[in-house]
Amino acid sequence: MSKLNGKIAIVTGAGRGIGRAIALRLAQDGAAVVVSDIMFDNAQKVAAEIEAAGGKTMAVKTDVTVEAEVNDLVAKTVEKFGKLDVMVANAGIGIVKLGCDHTPEDIDKQLAVNVKGVILCDNAAARQMVKQGHKGYLGSGGKIINCCSIAGHSGFAYLPVYSASKFAVRGYTHGFAKEMAPYKITVNGYCPGIVGTDMWDLIDEKIGAYTGAKKGETLKAYVDSAILAKEVGKPEQVAGYVSYLCSEDADYMTGQSVMIDGGIVLN
Repeated sequence: MSKLNGKIAIVTGAGRGIGRAIALRLAQDGAAVVVSDIMFDNAQKVAAEIEAAGGKTMAVKTDVTVEAEVNDLVAKTVEKFGKLDVMVANAGIGIVKLGCDHTPEDIDKQLAVNVKGVILCDNAAARQMVKQGHKGYLGSGGKIINCCSIAGHSGFAYLPVYSASKFAVRGYTHGFAKEMAPYKITVNGYCPGIVGTDMWDLIDEKIGAYTGAKKGETLKAYVDSAILAKEVGKPEQVAGYVSYLCSEDADYMTGQSVMIDGGIVLN
């Protein structure tokens, strides 16, 4: 039996990158997965991949900064599948700029998606999970899992506001875990390092505009001098850890924000 059989999971920002890898892995491990993304075409493509592999799924367009849309996402999930076991608040954005170059709009956008969006998703999921009840042991009430980042452990130059937003996610994860423990709901985070996605390709390009580095040179510098593993991470490696957090194996774990970074923050 697959370890997530019978579980119903929402993954936000699941249309590409790490979110897509998480959605596919949870489906592979037996969960029914609601693929949520503001880019609905991408969400539909990922849902089609899950269906083609024999999984249960649904695509929902969601702007995680709008409370009504997040509440609707949870309502549609429960309407179709009867319950909600897992919320993976994965949606996030990053703007590469010096701190003093950020406009108020840049700041608001990152904080809205990365912090407000996570909090809205957590809260909507928690309300539904509390309503469903629990079996008396930690983890039986549900799993809430937030996308943090290594930038939430050690701030990154050219990503100072993004870093601030991820430190905030860590703080909310820790505090909310304490509030949800009486309801036997676990709240944890995952903190990817430098992962081979479109987002990091863009970060590489944008940092190069400040430093003069050519395309690929910033990532290569991290690999050569900062990442102990000496290679960029894969979305599937992050997805494997998230699947563990969704499973009964992680029932006794809450309030944690673990790095999957090949050792970059240690270095």
